[in-house]
Order: sequence, then C-alpha cells, then structure tokens
Amino acid sequence: MLKDDNRKAMIDKVMKEHNYEESSLLEILHKAQDSYGYLDKILLTYIAKSLTLPPSHVLGVATFYSFFKLKAPGEHVVTGCLGTACYVKSVDDIMTAIEHDFNIKRGGSTPDGKLSLFITRCIGACAMAPNIIVDDEVIGKATKEVVVERVRLALEGGGRRR
Repeated sequence: MLKDDNRKAMIDKVMKEHNYEESSLLEILHKAQDSYGYLDKILLTYIAKSLTLPPSHVLGVATFYSFFKLKAPGEHVVTGCLGTACYVKSVDDIMTAIEHDFNIKRGGSTPDGKLSLFITRCIGACAMAPNIIVDDEVIGKATKEVVVERVRLALEGGGRRR
C-alpha cells in the first residue's frame, strides 16, 4: 500500500476536489506522476479503487499517453520529441547517438539507474525543432554534439538533477 505521506495526501485532495469523477482521471494521473515521479501498479490500483474504476481502465489511460512513466526513471532523464517538426529535423539521429554513446535504449534506463531515455510525441516548441529535454531543460535546435555533451555533463554531476 502507499505510504501515508504528503504525496498521497495531495493525490487524495485532487480526487476529492473533483468528486472522485472519472473525468478527472488525467489530472489525477498527472498529479500522481508529479508527486511520485512515475506511476507504478500500486499507485494505479489505488487511483482505480478511489475512483471506482476498473484497474485495466486506469492502466489503459496511463499507457495510452506517452507522457506517463510506468517505472522509476533514472537519476537523469533525456526525452526526445518525436513530433513531426522534430522528426523532420532529424531528432531520430540525435536519439540514436544517445543510444550508441550511453548504451541505452529508448524507453529504458542504464543498469546503474543514472540515465533514462524517453520519447514524447510533441512538446509544443516546433519552431525550435529538433528538441531534446535533458533533466527538464529544453534544448532547442539541438545537435548530436550539443546533446551528447550535455548528457555527459549531467552524468558527471555538472547538470541539474531530478
């Protein structure tokens, strides 16, 4: 069961504010991920019970949106935008360079838990494509060289931590 701490209290508050309605599920999932960093089975089950929804429905919503993480992210998180503008501007090449240089696969983490690599569909900064996010910092007009160096700095302790 979830620990009865401030994070759980914040989720409970959001559910109560929305009268435990199914229509508030996305907002509740966002608050839960903001609070815990990811949505594990215990947390999703708790939300499902609280909203009197089938756990499969809550899991279905959580897995439909690429924003939600179902396992704990690494200490440092890199997210590549695969929206149309970023894709056309070769963000895939940058993601491949990160995979190669740091021995990581998209959607995964390094064995030591130091780095995770995720994708998202669009961050809404198309004019600055291609976009990569390193530890919540958006790098617009990104290049392989700049992003790989930024990730190296983060891993060496020179970057912001989550």
